[in-house]
Amino acid sequence: MKYLFYFLIVTFSCSLYSQDLNDHKVFLDKIYNEALSNGQSYEWLDYLSNEIGGRLSGSINYDRSVKWGKDELDLIGIDSVWLQPVMIPKWVRGAPEYAHIESSPGNTISVPVAALGGSISTPSIGISANVIEVKSFDELSNIGKDSITGKIIFFNRKMDPTLINTFQSYGGSVNQRTQGAAIAAKLGAIGVIVRSMTTTLDDYPHTGSMYYDGLTLNERIPAAAISTNGAELLSSMLSLNPNIKFFFRQNSKNFPDVLSYNVIGQIDGSERSDEIIIVGGHLDSWDLGDGSHDDGAGIVQSMEVIRILKNLNYKPKRTIRVVLFANEENGLRGGNKYAELAKKNNESHFFALESDAGGFTPRGFSFDTSESEFNALKEFKDLFKEYGADNFIIGGSGADIGPLKDDKIILAGLRPDSQRYFDYHHAASDTFDKINKRELELGAAAMTALVYLLDNYKL
Repeated sequence: MKYLFYFLIVTFSCSLYSQDLNDHKVFLDKIYNEALSNGQSYEWLDYLSNEIGGRLSGSINYDRSVKWGKDELDLIGIDSVWLQPVMIPKWVRGAPEYAHIESSPGNTISVPVAALGGSISTPSIGISANVIEVKSFDELSNIGKDSITGKIIFFNRKMDPTLINTFQSYGGSVNQRTQGAAIAAKLGAIGVIVRSMTTTLDDYPHTGSMYYDGLTLNERIPAAAISTNGAELLSSMLSLNPNIKFFFRQNSKNFPDVLSYNVIGQIDGSERSDEIIIVGGHLDSWDLGDGSHDDGAGIVQSMEVIRILKNLNYKPKRTIRVVLFANEENGLRGGNKYAELAKKNNESHFFALESDAGGFTPRGFSFDTSESEFNALKEFKDLFKEYGADNFIIGGSGADIGPLKDDKIILAGLRPDSQRYFDYHHAASDTFDKINKRELELGAAAMTALVYLLDNYKL
């Protein structure tokens, strides 16, 4: 009799769990139908990309995007929308950069370059010097200061093409961009050229942030990205003649910090309003393209989560908040300010989801949480199988939500197919024509589905 009792309890529990998942499945279908039939994300991104354009922190286009984001969230008709003040850096690229390789006096070949974000300018007449090619900081340090002084350092470490996860490949190369100028300056270099962070060969220089690691203004040296085709050419020419010279000129400048904003909107929770779920991306972008993949896609997908739930008349148990973060690209000021104020105001964040990996086909999610929590969340995995977004992995989440991390919150990131992302990342080729409407909408639907499931998790 005792075993029969246990059998009935287990059977009843399983049937309740199965019924619960079936109910979730019905609502997930509604989410996907709404996203694919009446989605707003593509039209929003069209405007953000083509009518506003690149949204570098501190620029007038960033200010325009803040107004646009607030206005559009107001139109959805959610419970509240507001601007959260934050001081952000202002860096201006200036006139277009120019560079050439000089094989012999008077014989030059132009190559595409772009100043790295935060770099100082060259002198107005540019700089010209012999070049030393290296692939690592250890290699540079072994050359020694006497040989480096007065030279331009060319960092030419490729993203590893054998890694299927292109973000892992990016992570293995990007330090030459972020730290290269500071290290080279301390060894006497007068400038730095960095191979663009992309797996493809093209003529687009890919910019990105760099830092001087406490160097005084007089100690700093200019730094620029060179396109991968340009890097291949320069490396080949150096192998034939190590005495060739490189010339580049750029007019970038840093200004004092300026006031700007995170854009925030929310639907109040009906049962646990003090527990907050946030979904977001970063509103700023680099200035070379229009930032459609990085991170216009994440912005409109996050806004779409709120719109879909509102249109389906869903009453969330927890408070669901969308955050359009400021200044992810060259400072993370928006994410840090949001976390600072959340702590100051004693806000309790239950779950945070970020989209900042492009608008490509969603494959699943990464979770930054404990192993036991991740194993529990994997129970939702089968619900995403028919949508092709069932790749659940434990790992990172997103830069903007990272400052919220503690031992309570569950962090997650949308993980689209990554193979094409770095073709466009931080380059002039990151434009709206590279966006596929259906892929973008599928990403928004997957995010909405996960937010819905986490709203009903652990009630």
